Amino acid sequence: MALNLSQKQEVVAELAEVAAKAHSLIAVEYVGTTVSQMTEMRKKARETGVYLRVVKNTLAARAVEGTDYACSKDALVGPLLYAFSTEEPGAAGRLIKEFAKTNDKLVPKVVVVEGQLYPASHVDVLASLPTLDQALSMLARVLSEPAAMFARAVKAVGDKQGGGEDAPAEASAESATEATA
Repeated sequence: MALNLSQKQEVVAELAEVAAKAHSLIAVEYVGTTVSQMTEMRKKARETGVYLRVVKNTLAARAVEGTDYACSKDALVGPLLYAFSTEEPGAAGRLIKEFAKTNDKLVPKVVVVEGQLYPASHVDVLASLPTLDQALSMLARVLSEPAAMFARAVKAVGDKQGGGEDAPAEASAESATEATA
């Protein structure tokens, strides 16, 4: 069904709004994908914060004008499924990589992150980015490590000088041994 002018303007406005807030874009060739596979992918996309949309490339090119994804306009060729990561930069990469394992019809064509156009092979790199929770736990571990190292150093010095936690028990055991001898 062909869209009229007002419907096309709505699609462009919606895509432009998503593109302005998104962290990354992956355009994927999807010809040969079944309806059930697309439905499953859309369901998973909603759960993971990925905006999926199939639109004409001319409308997508108009929508990304003035955004970080404008660099991809020339690469938008053929029937494409657009996946915008709205919550985490790697979410779309993980989604596409997961579904491409079981569906060889999904072929990444364009990867854009922060205004940089990358080859399609960078889907794997994008998919390997940590989630927000993983990144925060790594940061917490890095921030707590100096304090833990300091505590271990203080304990080692205390143990070396005989003032460790076990020192009173050892001293009383030694004096008991000397008294019986």
